[in-house]
Amino acid sequence: MTHPLSDRISSLPVSQTLAMAAKARELKGQGIDIISLSLGEPDFNTPDFIKDAAIEAINQDYNSYTPVDGYVELKEAICTKFKRDNDLVYQPNQIVVSTGAKQSIANVAQVLLNPGDEVLLPAPYWVSYSAIAILCEAKFVEIPSSIDDDFKITPAQLEAAITPKTKMVFFNSPNNPSGSIYSEKEYRALAAVLEKHPQIYILSDEIYEHINYGVKPFSFAAIENMFDRTITVNGLAKAFAMTGWRIGYLGAPQWIAKACTKMQGQITSGTNCIAQRAAITAVLAPVEKVQYMVDEFETRRDLVLELLGEIEGFKLNIPEGAFYVFPDISAFFGKTVNGIKIENANDFSLFLLEKANVATVTGDAFGAPNCIRMSYAASVVQLKEAIQRIKEAVS
Repeated sequence: MTHPLSDRISSLPVSQTLAMAAKARELKGQGIDIISLSLGEPDFNTPDFIKDAAIEAINQDYNSYTPVDGYVELKEAICTKFKRDNDLVYQPNQIVVSTGAKQSIANVAQVLLNPGDEVLLPAPYWVSYSAIAILCEAKFVEIPSSIDDDFKITPAQLEAAITPKTKMVFFNSPNNPSGSIYSEKEYRALAAVLEKHPQIYILSDEIYEHINYGVKPFSFAAIENMFDRTITVNGLAKAFAMTGWRIGYLGAPQWIAKACTKMQGQITSGTNCIAQRAAITAVLAPVEKVQYMVDEFETRRDLVLELLGEIEGFKLNIPEGAFYVFPDISAFFGKTVNGIKIENANDFSLFLLEKANVATVTGDAFGAPNCIRMSYAASVVQLKEAIQRIKEAVS
């Protein structure tokens, strides 16, 4: 029996990160000891000072519908944060608070893209970018990079990818899945290309901004002649260990912010009231208050790079941010390992799940078919055990 689903949902791919996490949970439910390195979720608890702010909001009886674009106090706090951390001057009417940064990105795409428009995605890119473009009936165009380039595209590649149909380009630094960070010099070189194409808008996803290891990220909107064409998206999930609180936000030209508010008003309306009140405290907090998490991630990164470096066939770069490693494992392609023929990254990821009981995500999902993504948002004990299992499975 066929079901009359829309073409829109039928054409939409399943999120590979969520699919692998679901598969890992299914195997765990069968009693199999799976170590999951698939989800991008900090394994810390939300800091107490943020939880205290939420409790205070509950006790103050915040329980009503919120403004569609967010409490004005939160939007003012976000403006303060943008100026403090990014040297970006936004007004509250340029801020929209959403149910996670993913909704912020989807709102922007929905209000700017028409069917047939092209969206440039420097690869590797977060899995939902391409799906969001598909939902808008737009076409996504991958701009490839490799581990040898530290997973960064060049101005020449960007210029070559632009056509009369190009409407947007998505940048993500620090990058999910690679952890790479574009320097100010690199971003300015890309901006010099975009200056020649004023019809193109830039979405700068900075959700991993505070998770960096000595290399401060640079905001694309801080480039003077790019500010009026750039939408800066951020949120609290990663740096503040608030994934389930679902708070994202954007800063944009007022006309785009107004359109996003209109879109959101017909889909979810305003974001959770308690989470927003707690978010005011989080956004205004000095970054140093969450530095202990960043320090721990850096320790784990170094451990994972050391241990994976001992496994022949894993080609590594040094990620400067986020909490992922993205090794090139193409050396295994065409080989039979532990009785299983490996043809591609998807085969290798499934091989690790079946033979090592370690969940990773295929690089195909990120536009990088030679790689797999491994999250080190897990305990040191789990990371050591997972990599030992991988080493034994491929040896």
